[in-house]
Amino acid sequence: MPTWLRVLIPAVLILIWFGAFGAGGAAFGSLSDVSTNDQAQFLPATAEATEVAALAEGFRDDEAVPAIVVIAGDDGGDLDPAQLEAADELRAALTAVDGVQADEASPVIVSDDGEAAEMILPIDASEGAERPADVVSEMRTVLDEHAIDGTTSAVTGPAGFTADLSAAFAGIDGLLLAVALAAVFLILIVVYRSPLLPFIVLFTSMSALCASVFTVVALARAEVLLLSGQTQGILFILVIGAATDYALLYISRYRETLERFERRWDATWAALRGSWEPIVASGGTVIVALLILLASELTSNKTLGPVAAIGIVFALLSALTLLPALLLWAGRAAFWPRRIAHRGEAADPEHGAHSAGVLHEASLRQAQDGAAPDERDLPDRGLWAGVGRLVSRRPRTVWIVSVLALAVMSLGLVQLDADGVPSSEFVLGESQARDGQALLGEHFPAGSGTPALIVGPEDELQQMADTALAVDGVDSVAVVAADSPAGTAPVTADGVQAFGPPGTPAPEPTVVDGEVLLQATLADPSDSMQAEATVAELRTALDEVGTEVLVGGQTAVALDTNEAAIADRNLVIPLVLLAILAILMLLLRSIVAPLILIGSVVVSFAAALGVSALVFEYVFGFPGADPSVPLFGFVFLVALGVDYNIFLMTRVREESLQFGTRPGIIRGLRLTGGVITSAGLVLAATFAALGVLPILFLVQISFIVAFGVLLDTFLVRTLLVPALAYDLGWVIWWPSRAARRAD
Repeated sequence: MPTWLRVLIPAVLILIWFGAFGAGGAAFGSLSDVSTNDQAQFLPATAEATEVAALAEGFRDDEAVPAIVVIAGDDGGDLDPAQLEAADELRAALTAVDGVQADEASPVIVSDDGEAAEMILPIDASEGAERPADVVSEMRTVLDEHAIDGTTSAVTGPAGFTADLSAAFAGIDGLLLAVALAAVFLILIVVYRSPLLPFIVLFTSMSALCASVFTVVALARAEVLLLSGQTQGILFILVIGAATDYALLYISRYRETLERFERRWDATWAALRGSWEPIVASGGTVIVALLILLASELTSNKTLGPVAAIGIVFALLSALTLLPALLLWAGRAAFWPRRIAHRGEAADPEHGAHSAGVLHEASLRQAQDGAAPDERDLPDRGLWAGVGRLVSRRPRTVWIVSVLALAVMSLGLVQLDADGVPSSEFVLGESQARDGQALLGEHFPAGSGTPALIVGPEDELQQMADTALAVDGVDSVAVVAADSPAGTAPVTADGVQAFGPPGTPAPEPTVVDGEVLLQATLADPSDSMQAEATVAELRTALDEVGTEVLVGGQTAVALDTNEAAIADRNLVIPLVLLAILAILMLLLRSIVAPLILIGSVVVSFAAALGVSALVFEYVFGFPGADPSVPLFGFVFLVALGVDYNIFLMTRVREESLQFGTRPGIIRGLRLTGGVITSAGLVLAATFAALGVLPILFLVQISFIVAFGVLLDTFLVRTLLVPALAYDLGWVIWWPSRAARRAD
């Protein structure tokens, strides 16, 4: 290749990635504008709660999210007249906040025990309006400025929980990235002891992330993708971790080839030839696993798949284009102060030489003298030499003990509670909405302000109301009535009632396309598991009235979300296993080895989930887990865990073709031990960084994946897989005959 092309190609690649870095950096500020944390938007269109939400829009003129302000006396006594007067003044100040729909706001409602008051203030959630979270923040400021002596007050309800969740995600751009990058930088400094190489790796990872963010923001603006805060956090961590892992694998090969080739271009070409296949295969398994999420019912799962897959694509591209270009520019200086000496010219990499493991004359002479092939040209001392000897001397003992250890860890699965958690528990630490919900439940029906919605035929109104009132957990029922001053009218066994003195005529229910909308106030908090059970029972009871009667609302959204998440988990996990198994079979040209690898990561995942369940229950005291937690943990752990096995087994296959299977296993283990361990530490550190955000879902994913990656790195890939493969010998390559011929 002409010299000018050898200069032009890397220069153009670096300039392109510099452009992507700049464009993506500018797009970071737009992420919050295109993200949503509204759980209802992630439900499938066929969900009953989604249908009710669409029908309910016909009964109101605008979109609104209710905020509930609760005021309770500190001493447990009744609110006195002065406090109630101050509450009226507070209401006037709150309804003056931009975004609060003053004409739809309820009056100050005093509880039956007289010890508390509430007001329900709808917040405009239509497109173009101020974000409900910002409106709630202003309301809370007003609440502090108009504090009522002797009382405790809070803003809660769906709008309050949305505001708390938005505040928890506020650090996702700065804090999360800073912690993740700092952790990776420290590990790279320890691994390479070079001042330049860590910056090259981090620039590669950040360029991939910036390109991913630019693409995702553009697709979200075009409404091709739906982006949420948790998807955004996972994208950041996954891209940084994966890009760094792929970079470590390439750097390991590049350092080897610099010893064999004097010219940097030859070393770069040889390193690419030796590393592109395992890197692409590793990234491919993650991309395929993520894209299988498109088969999910939940939109949140569907959108995570392509968003994260876009990130992995850019991680692959940066590791195979930008990183080689930067290292070609830096050459041996990238490893300074470590000196990478040229030890002899190898065959021209453009004419088919292997990138590693070439037999030298000395090695051939030692082989003729009967020397052990796995010791010929590798150091006799060091950690990985010792691990190799342990595996080769007692392979069966090593893999049996490893499997037993993983099985014991898996026993913790009996403690796993992944059936869903209340939305009030989504945010860890302080939450005014959660405190306000608890205060509300002490003095009012806990479901006040967030009723279950029942849509059904006009002529079945009374039967629907009677059926709902007969369900345990339903406190009261009202029907939407535009003629009523409150917008609704109570429905009792005697029919529709009016607000006001006896004899006041009952308002006419609002009818849209022959249907009416009932609101069933629940006795339990709308986000609780008890409320979900009530809604499930309500649906069963109303099915007897007619199949056209539908139940929705906030609680129904949570119920349908959990059911869809469980269905996704049962569908996606087998599909991911089958897809990765097929990829491994194509990569390794074998059936037995891929089955071993898949089995090892499944056992490893079970062990990681079992230990995590115990930690969540007895160390952190978490209230449970979302059904999507095991699913996401599985997708990331299995796909990323297979990465390390791919790094190992592709090198083992390469060595086995020259030295035989068992020597090739030991050589592959020793040659990849350092780089895979470093990669595992990096990935574990980046996922652990998710724990800095006070979001229950992300903290749990953070622990499961970080612990599982370490388990894969130090136990499964280091001991279990090599020992089991060594015990089986050439059989692992069946039905391929290539490695058997080498034996």
